[in-house]
Amino acid sequence: MAIASVCVYCGSSSGARPVYAATAREFGAVLARRGLTLVYGGGHVGLMGILADAVLEAGGRAIGVIPQFLVDRELAHRGLTRLHVTTTLHERKALMAELADAFVALPGGAGTLDELFETWTWALLEQHRKPCGLLDAHHYYRGLLEFLDHAAAEGFLSRAHRGLLRVAASPDELLERLAAG
Repeated sequence: MAIASVCVYCGSSSGARPVYAATAREFGAVLARRGLTLVYGGGHVGLMGILADAVLEAGGRAIGVIPQFLVDRELAHRGLTRLHVTTTLHERKALMAELADAFVALPGGAGTLDELFETWTWALLEQHRKPCGLLDAHHYYRGLLEFLDHAAAEGFLSRAHRGLLRVAASPDELLERLAAG
């Protein structure tokens, strides 16, 4: 599958360990190096801002999608290639999905998981055929992956559906898995 743009879900905070910021910087640099456009939540804070800045610093394209209420809180990144402002979070997620050819979650919290699980569920229900992945750098998602394997073992998630969520520990490896289809 040809991928030109990647929607990345990640934290609006930087997390408790510096390794998460380093992961976001590395992923952003890899996206730019590969000529892939970043589509993300449009913020300048936390991993979101670090990721976007890394893409831009490496000469890449960064497209943000942010709802007006977050712009009003002065959270929008003002130096992006393009910034789309939506009315609601639902519109934000729909536009991000429309603009992207693939989806990746970096470390994050409830919002990151909400966005990833909605997009992955859309794939399970065949509402799109775009690949979804988790960057499990430094084993951040170990517990979640164990739970998903448990859900599959208990019959609540088919092995085929579990396999639609690609997982890798490095940006290059994950992007290769996404491109493989």
